This record gives sequence, structure tokens and C-alpha cells, in this order.
Amino acid sequence: MRKPLSLAGAATLGCLLTLSPLSPLIAAEVVLNAGTDEELLKSLREASLSVRAVDVEKTTNSQELIAAAQADYERMVAALYDKGYFGPTVSIKVDGKQASDVSVLARNVTVNKIVIDVTPGPLFTFSEAEIAPLPEGIAPPEGFVPGATARTSVMRTAATAGVRDWRSAGHALAELDSQKITANHRTDNVSAVFRVTPGPRLTFGVPRLGEGSLESDVRPERIIAIAGIPQEKVFDPAEVRRAADRLRRAGAFSSATVVEDDHASAGDTLGTTINVTDAKKRRLGAGAEISSTDGLTLTGYWIHRNLFGGSERLRFDGEIAGIGKAVDGGADGVDYTLSTTLTYPAFAHPDMDLVFGIEATREDEPAYRTDAVEGTVGLDRYITPDLTGTLELGLRYNYSVDDLGEREFFHATFSGGLTWDKRNDEFNATKGFYTKLTLSPFVGLNESDSTGLRSEADLRAYLPLGTERFVYANRLQLGSVVGPSIIDTPSDWLYYSGGGGSVRGQGYKSLGVTENGVTTGGRSYAAISTELRSKLTDTIGAVAFVDYGFVSGAENFTGGEWQGGAGLGMRYFTPIGPVRLDVAVPVTGDDDSFAVYIGIGQAF
Repeated sequence: MRKPLSLAGAATLGCLLTLSPLSPLIAAEVVLNAGTDEELLKSLREASLSVRAVDVEKTTNSQELIAAAQADYERMVAALYDKGYFGPTVSIKVDGKQASDVSVLARNVTVNKIVIDVTPGPLFTFSEAEIAPLPEGIAPPEGFVPGATARTSVMRTAATAGVRDWRSAGHALAELDSQKITANHRTDNVSAVFRVTPGPRLTFGVPRLGEGSLESDVRPERIIAIAGIPQEKVFDPAEVRRAADRLRRAGAFSSATVVEDDHASAGDTLGTTINVTDAKKRRLGAGAEISSTDGLTLTGYWIHRNLFGGSERLRFDGEIAGIGKAVDGGADGVDYTLSTTLTYPAFAHPDMDLVFGIEATREDEPAYRTDAVEGTVGLDRYITPDLTGTLELGLRYNYSVDDLGEREFFHATFSGGLTWDKRNDEFNATKGFYTKLTLSPFVGLNESDSTGLRSEADLRAYLPLGTERFVYANRLQLGSVVGPSIIDTPSDWLYYSGGGGSVRGQGYKSLGVTENGVTTGGRSYAAISTELRSKLTDTIGAVAFVDYGFVSGAENFTGGEWQGGAGLGMRYFTPIGPVRLDVAVPVTGDDDSFAVYIGIGQAF
């Protein structure tokens, strides 16, 4: 006699019945057998969609697993060809049946195990490897020679490099005319022969504007000037890329392309067509950063990207800093900065901008107060995509009040600098380096003996530790004022240490120079920061850091004092950069307090 099903049993049965065969309780298993060559096995696993579906994406849908297994036939063969194995055998079974015989549309099918058996076969080498003709002095790419392993990637590189080398030599219409690839399974050799038709050597013709460019609010002659295509010069594909980069860098366009003609024009010239789409003319932005020692900093900017129709860029920047900053347990004054710049791109050269600037500042710090106004005119020269040079002339007025009394300064300034930025990400670098060097001679124009030279350096390096999830980051800052004494130097040109920009954990600008009971900034400065960054998940990261700062009253780094801080931090990664939270304590001095810093982007 059957017992009636209990409520608990009914619930259990109901759960089991709702589990479709397409969603098994246990995920499928993938087994890949390909011999003992670890490098080959790694390449096959990376190529396999089945491995990705099960091990990475945790797919349980049977139809998707069957489709992945069927696609792996071609992917396994392609990966083997790329390693030089042109006689492989590939078997892929889904629960003991060849994947090619299983219908993706079959219903009520459960996939438990996918077995990929690969027999690579013999390794093939080149019996013949030829790409011709090539420009004078150009050799075939590495690995494309008789006797080398016959990899399909090497053959593709040879074919594309042959065309690329001719284009770089001015033959814009070079093309691959024929290719003959033959695998001989009796001798385990591959014969690969490519023929290139160079076409005529061409020079750049007069660029044209596409229909979209004619609708731009930027004047046609300025679009052409900014692109900077060198008319009547020998064709170079790098110039085409640089022209598009210049248009995007100008800021007035949301998109910019330069398209080569597919035929030569009269006189062996090559025409180009410039296509641009205007960006919104105006942009507004704001930011905020707060720390328990430095206080709250608010920033904002407004940009007009095409002021007079020539892609002139007008920008206003404002900053209020030190709101509620802690100094000896209390709050001190607030700092203000207002600046404006007008940038005229492609001034005298497509890679040079003319920049006019005006800046007004007030710094109300624990040890001094200054008011300053400066006007500048300068040039920004884009030497390479990563290297930028600047030259700037200016006039500067400064009024300083500190323990040394009230002082007025009027300077003529000249500044030259280089910035070399090889970081992979400006706000969250995981590899590369950043270097900024500045030399700024100045001449005192009033009665004070305040002529000299300011020099500053900012050096940063980022080293991934095996993977970009772990990064070792370092920063070195140096500064020096040579020439005038401390009393003959504006207070805001002297150096202090402490706070978020130098030594986290120490009080804001807490380290200066004290002589005869008078505290001022120093004439030389150094700060060293090191961080170990880890990305725990796609959105969460952790940081451990140590900072040290040094200030000396001498211009040559003699004497002086050090201070240090260390701490831990968390990062929350967003599309606009990581949100930073750091907690630091002093590691020098008698202070046992701690400081908290919150902002956008890494500390450096």
C-alpha cells in the first residue's frame, strides 16, 4: 500500500521537477588532453570556448556548452597551426559522443562532461619563406626564414609587414598581390611565398573636408591647419594618424578621422578627406576631496571649446581649499585660486599651442599668508604623443605676510619644462612611468634681492607584480630655490611637508624651517612615497603605503629634517576612476593621532 506524499515530500519533489535538464545541479566538466607540452596546453586552453564557458563563465546551459564544443574543432586546429602543427587530430566528445554529431537544438539534453583529445602531430618548419619585393634595407620579420617553425601568426605578420613597409616608404597603395602556402606532410615542411605590388611612390595632395566637416562651426582653414597634413611631402601613414590625433586633441571635435584616397591623383599625389563632428561647445565640471588634516577642497571648471571659430579653447578654473583644515587642533584660513587660460591650437606648427593665462591666488596657511596675481604667455609643444615641452614668460606680483614681516615682490618669470607620460592610465596607472621636470628662472623687478632659479621634479613609476592586480607604485618629488635668501623669497615659493600631497598622517604643512624661533618654508624639499596596491575584486582594492618628506633651509638640501607617515587604504573602482579612502598615522614625532583622506583617483 502506497503512503500519501507528505507536504515536505511534495515540496522536495516540486523542487526537483523545476530543475530543468538545461540547468543541472552539477556544472559540466572539461578535460583537455594534449600531451606534455605545457606551453602548447596553455595555448589550447586559452583558445577553447568550452574551457572558458565552464571554468570562467560557469555556464550550465547545455545548448551553449554544445555550441562551444562544436566551435572548438576549428579553434583547436587554428591554435595548433599557429604553433606549427599542421597535421593534428582533434576529437571532442560530449558525454562520450562526438560534439559534431550532437544537435544544438536537441531538447532535454544534459551535458556532464566534455573531453577534448588533441594529437598535435609533427612540428612543421619553413622549407621556403619569401616576401618580395621589399623596400631597400628592409628584412623579413623575425621567424620568417627557412628552417624556422612554420607558425601561421608569423606568416600573417610577414604579409602585413610587407605591405606596411612599402607604405612607410611612401607607397601608399601597396597591396598583397598573391600568396601561396603549401604544407608538405611527407617532409613536415611549409612553403610560404607572398608577392607585393608596391605601386608608385606618392606625395600628399591637398586635403579635402568631408560633408560633416563642412557643417562644423570651426572654420575650414583652421580644421586643415590643425590636422597639419604635410602637403607635397612623401606619403607617410604615421602622418595620417597624427593628423587625426591633433584634431581630437584640439578639443572642439567629438570625433575626427582622416581617410586616404584609394587611388592616386595627378602628379603621383594622394588625396585625403578630413571628417570631424563638433563636440558640445561648453562643458562644466566639479570635484571634491577631503581629509581630516588638509580640510575640504572644492574644484570646478568651465570650458568653451570654440570661442572664435578657430577651435580656441577658453577655460576657467576655480578652487577653494583648506575648508576646516586642522592646525594645532583648530581651523585656519581658506585658500582660493581663480585662473583662466586661452589656448590657440596649431600656432605656427600643427603640434604647438599658444597659451595665455591669468591666475589669482590667496593662501592663508598656518605659517604665512600670501596674495598673488600672475599673467603668462607660453607655448606647449607636443614633441611625441608621450612627450610635451613648455616655454612660458610671465609677470608676477606677490604680497607675503609671515613671521619675517610684510614683503612685496614683483617678478619677471621664465619657465621651461618637459613632461614624459608613459602611464597606461592617468587616474589608475598599473604600469609605466611619469616624469615632469621644470626650470623657472625669475628676476626681481623691485628693490628686493629676489633673482634666482626654481627647479622642481615629479617622478613616478608603476611596476605590476606578475599581474596588474598587484602594483608597486613609487613617487619622488624634488624642489629647490637657488639664489635669494628665505626673506627675499615669496612665502608661497618656499617648501613645506605634511598632508595629502606629501606625507599622509602628518599635519598639513607641519614641517618647515625654524630658525631663531621663526618658522618659514624651506628652500629645498624632497618627498618619497611608495605604495603596494592590490585589486581584490573588479570593484574593490586595497593599498598599503609609506610617505617621507624632507625640508631644508639651504638651497642644496643640506641639514634639514625628515618626517614620515604610513597607513592603509581602500579603493572603489568606478568608470571615472577609483574612489580613494586612506587612513594614515605618523611614524616620526610624538603625535599619536591619525588622518583620513577621501578623493577621486589614486594618490599619485
